[in-house]
Amino acid sequence: MAKYRSSVTALYNKVVNFNVESLFSRHPGPGIPRTVFFNQNLPDSYFDPKSKPKKEHVYPTNQVISSKYTIITFLPRNLLEQFRRIANIFFAFIAILQFFPEFSTISPGLVIIPILIVLCITAIKDGYEDVKRHQSDRHVNHSQVRVLAGGDWVNPNLNGRKSRTFVRGIVPRRRPKRKDVEAGSATKQDPDIEYDRADSMEEVEHHMFGDAGEIIRPHWHKTMWEDIRVGDFVKIMNDEPIPADILICATSEDENVAFVETKNLDGETNLKSRNACPALTDLHTAASCVSTLNPFTIDCDRPDTNMYRFNATVTRNGEKSSVDVQTVLLRGTVLRNTEWVIGVVLFTGTETKIVLNSGGTPSKRSRVEKQINPQVLANLAILAIMAVVCGIADSQIEAVQYAEGAPWLYGDDVSNDNPRINGLITWAFALITFQNIVPISLYISIEFVKTCQALFIYFDYDIFYVKKNQPTIARSYNLSDDLGQIEYIFSDKTGTLTQNSMVFRECSIAGTVYHGDPEEDEDEDIKKPSGNSTDVVRETSNDSSYASTSVRGDDPAVLSAADVTAVKLSSGVLKHFRDERLSQDLARAVEAEPDSENATQARSLNGFFSVLALCHTVLTAVDPATGAIEYKAQSPDEAALVQAAADVGFIFRGREKEILLLQTPFSKETERYELLNILEFTSARKRMSVIIKKLDEQDGRLFLLTKGADNVIFERLKAGGDDWKRTTEAHLEDFANAGLRTLTLAYKVIQEDEYEAWSERYHEASTALEDREDKIEAVCNEIEQELRLLGATAIEDRLQDGVPETIADLKVAGIKVWVATGDKLETAIAIGRSTNLIAEDSNIIIIRGSDRPVEHQMIQAVEEFFPDSGILDEHGIASKSPSTESTSAFPMRRLSLGVRDIVGDDNGNRPGGFVLVIDGAALDHALPDDDNKALLLRLATQCEGVICCRVSPLQKALVVKMVKDGLHVMTLAIGDGANDVSMIQAADVGVGISGEEGLQAVNSSDYAIAQFRFLKKLLLVHGHWSYARNGIMIVNFFYKNIVCIGVLWWFQIYCGWSSAYAFEYTYLLFWNSFWTIAPVLGIGLFDRIVDADVLMAFPELYRYGRERTWFSMKSFLIYMIDGVIQSVPIYFIITYAYFTTTSRTDGYGIELYEYSTTMVFATVIAVSLFNGLNTNVWTAWVFFAVFIGIIILWIFTAVYDAISPGWTVTNVYGNNYYLFTSAYFWLCQPLVIAIALLPRYLYRAWQLGYAPGDLEMLRYIRKTRPDLDMATLRSESTRSKPYASSRRRTSSHMSRASIACSSADNLSLDLRMAQDPRGASRTDMSTGIRSVYRGFDFATEEGGVAMRRMQTNLSERRQSSRNLPSIQQSPPKRSLRLFSSLRRKATLKKDD
Repeated sequence: MAKYRSSVTALYNKVVNFNVESLFSRHPGPGIPRTVFFNQNLPDSYFDPKSKPKKEHVYPTNQVISSKYTIITFLPRNLLEQFRRIANIFFAFIAILQFFPEFSTISPGLVIIPILIVLCITAIKDGYEDVKRHQSDRHVNHSQVRVLAGGDWVNPNLNGRKSRTFVRGIVPRRRPKRKDVEAGSATKQDPDIEYDRADSMEEVEHHMFGDAGEIIRPHWHKTMWEDIRVGDFVKIMNDEPIPADILICATSEDENVAFVETKNLDGETNLKSRNACPALTDLHTAASCVSTLNPFTIDCDRPDTNMYRFNATVTRNGEKSSVDVQTVLLRGTVLRNTEWVIGVVLFTGTETKIVLNSGGTPSKRSRVEKQINPQVLANLAILAIMAVVCGIADSQIEAVQYAEGAPWLYGDDVSNDNPRINGLITWAFALITFQNIVPISLYISIEFVKTCQALFIYFDYDIFYVKKNQPTIARSYNLSDDLGQIEYIFSDKTGTLTQNSMVFRECSIAGTVYHGDPEEDEDEDIKKPSGNSTDVVRETSNDSSYASTSVRGDDPAVLSAADVTAVKLSSGVLKHFRDERLSQDLARAVEAEPDSENATQARSLNGFFSVLALCHTVLTAVDPATGAIEYKAQSPDEAALVQAAADVGFIFRGREKEILLLQTPFSKETERYELLNILEFTSARKRMSVIIKKLDEQDGRLFLLTKGADNVIFERLKAGGDDWKRTTEAHLEDFANAGLRTLTLAYKVIQEDEYEAWSERYHEASTALEDREDKIEAVCNEIEQELRLLGATAIEDRLQDGVPETIADLKVAGIKVWVATGDKLETAIAIGRSTNLIAEDSNIIIIRGSDRPVEHQMIQAVEEFFPDSGILDEHGIASKSPSTESTSAFPMRRLSLGVRDIVGDDNGNRPGGFVLVIDGAALDHALPDDDNKALLLRLATQCEGVICCRVSPLQKALVVKMVKDGLHVMTLAIGDGANDVSMIQAADVGVGISGEEGLQAVNSSDYAIAQFRFLKKLLLVHGHWSYARNGIMIVNFFYKNIVCIGVLWWFQIYCGWSSAYAFEYTYLLFWNSFWTIAPVLGIGLFDRIVDADVLMAFPELYRYGRERTWFSMKSFLIYMIDGVIQSVPIYFIITYAYFTTTSRTDGYGIELYEYSTTMVFATVIAVSLFNGLNTNVWTAWVFFAVFIGIIILWIFTAVYDAISPGWTVTNVYGNNYYLFTSAYFWLCQPLVIAIALLPRYLYRAWQLGYAPGDLEMLRYIRKTRPDLDMATLRSESTRSKPYASSRRRTSSHMSRASIACSSADNLSLDLRMAQDPRGASRTDMSTGIRSVYRGFDFATEEGGVAMRRMQTNLSERRQSSRNLPSIQQSPPKRSLRLFSSLRRKATLKKDD
């Protein structure tokens, strides 16, 4: 029995979880390795004996389609989707049944019209939604890119035919014809043709006879993305997106380096450097690409989803060279800081990595719609029982009374009149009689209501983005009620929570904090320094031709950064840094004498901003239109730091090979420094250092300049200056509490002999064949000791407007917020702090992929922080505790910062709760294994927030599915880039933000918004309203039909269980069309549980949606029972009232329709008023909806009963003469209605008067005090909860403004003393280290091509000049304008 039950359950789950898209989505299977041919014909093995290409060698087009339907698949797929609704199957069965004469009620053609109308209206809505998707796809696929053409160029590789947008599938797919390189034909002149610079001035040659067309030189032709083919040469210009996966042949930059922005793939804002394939660097013009003298092939591995792996081999002239991801530009990235790139297309369309990481467009159904199916099944079960009872009872009555000769059984002795067969027919006819128990108009009403709710969202001005004239758009109309039940939100970071822009906000220099002037509305892009004052010049050019960081050739027209006097606001930096107090301190420092009181401050200011201006890898470019310097940085953090230094007068003027140029307020001439070494930044080192030498006749000393994490810098500081260190440490914590990204700056003077010895060791380490990275780190660590502290910086990764407040309110609403980003761990934590996801007193648990197994890290985290949760017992792994395995466990230890240890023993027991941070490497180990995935899910649910960093697009989707399927909760995913598409499609509701990263996320989303902050009203108001409206509407829909069916059922007792109608059939026909449809539609459209401002002010009310209050099987049963109870007085009171004494004045007996019409009136009025009782807000529209059906019923009855047989034959002609003159009619109406509604009325009165909930009290407050501001009421209610209010961190802008307005220099110290000194601690389970978070974050490419190029140049320079030039031994001149002003006097210890 148990086995049978399990098999039935499995079958039911299979039916319920059936996905229509699985039938229509194409499953090409895993791709195969390929060889791409250039300037040569394909081998004969690529073709079959009929010279037709083999399928495995035909590559997909570059067309990417996110729509669901085509002309061919629309009808079958849409019908399958609609017939997933059990009710539709039932309606179709009933309609077909009535085509047989035995069961015919009216014309069969009229019977099938309602189901056809329902199917057609739903199909039209679905088709409209998909047409919009096709339009969005067309916008992307019709973007243009330059493709090689002319010069008899032919791409021999074979590509399939592209789809024809909405008519995809109508055009037969023909295999492409074979193309030989020698068979190329001349290309006609086209206005979209572009020549390389070398050919642009040459004239086009013509045929000698002039009538054979033009012969076009090799050129670049602008082509749509969808027409790109594997094997095409393409030319990408600066700031253009990459249309396919492309191998780089050549670039405009020195050493063929290109810079790309990958935030659309991995969420990282810093640029990545890529280099050209060494074997193809000579292909830098169209002519060289076309030449048949340059044949080569590229052997590629099969396409896969790994974004960080790309294996291929280039074979040219018999020599092979390898290709990896560093030489490839992936679709979805954007070319930056590079004038042009020429490459060859290797993978297109569905085989590109970004598309492989995205799933097919799913057919989503709302939870309410899924919940309707079991309720419809319950009603069908009731209907089946009623039909069986009628059939059995009718059969038994006929069998018994046939022998008794009952007069109504005249003709019962005919041969074909069998009681059993009659019982079966009665059973089938009962299905038709009681079919309204499953209302056919329910689904069409839901579709109509949801369409209107989508329009309400569209026309809501509060979520309309005025700057871009962009409303919030519902792309899937059927998910509005799901917005009111969200339990988990998965958000991207870059572009979703942040603006991808940095602002240098504050800094701490020598124990003094500079907060920056309050924000102003700025639109200037150019700042021209002139002494200590500045002039503002507006940007007047959008020309991107100067974007290259270097120029090939010696062009005298190109300006040098050393010659210009203006500094343009860097890309990715929002505003200039200005601080009036800092300007005054700098002015005093410039004029200070070496032995004056201001000398110490002067040295600190000079050193601090000199480190900012010199310790980086930023390049400079000059805008030819404005003549201004613009900093080109791989990292927006570095751009903000160098820009801030320039804003205060320390202007980095670029580099001449290894010579750095710096202009400072302390020097009238440009200072020159020789760059000797770059100790690059890595996630393990958490710091970056440069070793420079001052090129000055009077001072040639060497300096080590360092910036990095506070704990790394502090433990390497020179002894002494503890007061200064403590003050800086306090400032760092204040910066971190404000959600800012911090860096600590330090320096050191290096002796010549010390550097020479260290340089030799560094060279040996950098050339070692074994353990090179470890040896380099050890040597770097040697020289990065005994540093002198300068101060700290605080950069704001500018958030989208209202993000912290929105996340805080969503958390108050009980929604768990998870962030999934491709950024590194420090950046993810910094954003978590600034967005309120991580509170000031939160405990951070870090799990990352390392040598220690991820499973052991999770187990120890559970044991350490959640020992009473029972998680380990549930998974049966208590015995595997790593705490008992000394070989594998890391004992928890606290990290000392060298100043003081502020991490207490009570980590994990603080009121801030826990936040789990896990990286992609750990997810790679946890997600594939079911046990580890279950353990991770249980651990994550113990935390109030989760941040997933360094995750791929596919991992984002897997995390969403883990939560959705593991916890069976409602999920929402929000993002703005192509890397978020798979996550958006995997979630129950996908929200796309129309940001700067394109429309890929919007095209795949269910809702499109312009700002993250709009999510609050979308969920808390529109979502909550839609769910409450739809849920209440549906149960009232079932209720109003069960009342009608109940009356018909009780009539069967008095009609021999013959399934006869009690009402005239027309009243049943129009029951769901006219009499009772308006009140439920009024609930679905106009009801409000509370007003919008109340829901916004009290996010806690959202729990009613999360807890599924408004629609559940319990509420369904309550309304069904209520309907059955109400049908009892309606039928029996009216029946016995009319059956006692005739109501006619002539003494004749009454007819059936005379008293049953009275039941119709009583039922319609009772049902309408009952729906009104369940409406929370009575507006004019609600009044209209409640009473319009009643009015129509009266008018219809008066007219219909008066139609004479001369017009048409009816069964109720003249009925109004007896009906409206009957005293029973007027007596029964108020009596029966009052009795029917009394239970519900008493319950509502008791609830409002004696047991009001939050909603009832707020409605009462709004009714009695309509002018009260609910936000004020909210603040008053939370004023008595200081801890709760403190958890809602104010925006960083507000906190900074309040700090800036304070004149007390020690304000930050006072604030720090008032806070828990142990807040924001974090535990790294992979190392066992506990530390204090102080906001450190720095984003830059690690080990990139650009850094390797710089290191190679420095190494070559060292080889050519092994010995340092002799340094003049004369004592340096004491001058504050020199970098030597950083030298500290031995007497400087006043802070102690």
